[in-house]
Amino acid sequence: MRFDIITLFPDFFTSPLSSGLLGKALLKQIAEVHLINPRDFATDKHRRVDDEPYGGGVGMLMKPEPIFAAVESLPILPHRDVILMTPQGQPMKQQLFKELATGYDQLVIICGHYEGVDERVLHLVTREVSLGDFVLTCGEIPALAMINGVTRLLPGTVGKAESLKLESFEAGLLDYPQYTRPAEFRGWKVPEVLLSGHHGEIERWRKEQQIQRTKERRPDLFDQSLNAKGTGSRE
Repeated sequence: MRFDIITLFPDFFTSPLSSGLLGKALLKQIAEVHLINPRDFATDKHRRVDDEPYGGGVGMLMKPEPIFAAVESLPILPHRDVILMTPQGQPMKQQLFKELATGYDQLVIICGHYEGVDERVLHLVTREVSLGDFVLTCGEIPALAMINGVTRLLPGTVGKAESLKLESFEAGLLDYPQYTRPAEFRGWKVPEVLLSGHHGEIERWRKEQQIQRTKERRPDLFDQSLNAKGTGSRE
């Protein structure tokens, strides 16, 4: 997987891209990240990448020319998605990460800044994505979340690929509670079923916990799970 990040702040990615599983995946060339600064494509002597919006308003907008030039300088792989990080985009969800990880070999991610980008940049874009219903100072934060979320699904990133199937959101439910040693800590004990060695009972307990936890913490997901199974009851 090739990531091309259009960003005014390449240094933002330096530490996260060299840390943890993500850093190891890049070292193993499971994925590669290229950082492109649109300021390098500005043509005026001040290398301006922003300007005042037509019609007035607060703040500055990123100009279209440097962004177009930055994107057009990139190689084009057969399966490519050009993504703009914007609060107006589709919410980031696990299903989106799975789609991107399995259906594309190049993701070009445009990180907005200031008050956003000139509307004409959307002619470059094939998808708009949001980290959530809130506004951040830059698009680098959601871009990093996307790189992380997609890369960890690529074969070879996570040691035990089977574990990916048991995580929150994979089956429409939240993950079950998990424990490790010691068996008792400050009076809190590990559930007896997990110490029993009875794999069938453990599996049953975990499934019950997933259902209960999702019902309590994310009733919206619980309803979606029921609807996906064609069940109308919440009992």
